[in-house]
Amino acid sequence: MKLHAIETGNFKLDGGAMFGVVPKVLWNRTNPADDKNRIDLAARSLLIEDGDRLILIDTGMGNKQDEKFFSHFGLWGDHSLEKSIHAAGFSCADITDVFLTHLHFDHCGGAVRKNSTGSVELTFPNARYWSNQEHWTWATQPNAREKASFLKENLLPIEESGQLKFITPSSKPFLEKSELGFGILFVDGHTEKQMIPHISFKGKTVVFAADLLPTAGHLPLPYVMGYDIRPLETLKEKRAFLTRAADDDFLLFMQHDAHNPLLRLQHTEKGVRLLESLPKESLLSL
Repeated sequence: MKLHAIETGNFKLDGGAMFGVVPKVLWNRTNPADDKNRIDLAARSLLIEDGDRLILIDTGMGNKQDEKFFSHFGLWGDHSLEKSIHAAGFSCADITDVFLTHLHFDHCGGAVRKNSTGSVELTFPNARYWSNQEHWTWATQPNAREKASFLKENLLPIEESGQLKFITPSSKPFLEKSELGFGILFVDGHTEKQMIPHISFKGKTVVFAADLLPTAGHLPLPYVMGYDIRPLETLKEKRAFLTRAADDDFLLFMQHDAHNPLLRLQHTEKGVRLLESLPKESLLSL
């Protein structure tokens, strides 16, 4: 097995929204805001090369939205999904599986693209697209709070393609082994049935943190995004997850932290905190 960090593009979001009720004087220490109160974020995907399978976890925003849409997110840097996949030595046609942690546009927008004629098509024509039934229903029949994050143009082409698959559910929050070969933690604080992959890799557990832990600055338990639909549930989920991550020395693959791609955690008197921030290249040297 090999793991490749795939940089799909960087963006910015309002720091207040990203940290909820936490005062700016506190979160600005770890995630400094620009003159529009926005903090740096990444949309970092993970590519798993495992035998004859090439599994992509999340796809970033994509590029099919209009200029007005992207103007809200302060795009920066020169990364793109397809360019990063090519840099890893593959093409979009090589991807066998696309695993979507959840269906907010910054996680699944790149799954569908516009071709040279302006028509919409799947970015990965030979891939199976993986979600779960409860979250898919949640996303396609959205509540008013999340409606702006669940975009039909991202979801309907996947459904209509016949390539949509659902992870077999588990009676417990943690599924030991999914159809894709890795474990999955199901969490409900950020959105209904977000899936957090746990990958066994060279004696370590690599966890794709997604929106359970957006940045290293979100390690203190009360630092919960304003976007989360059930913040008190997030508190419980974070406490359990961070405790296990420190106990078992998980390597956290950070999807949204623009400056800390990989984290190791430790127990301290103040709770679970950062032990070490590592470059993404560390995946290749494990």
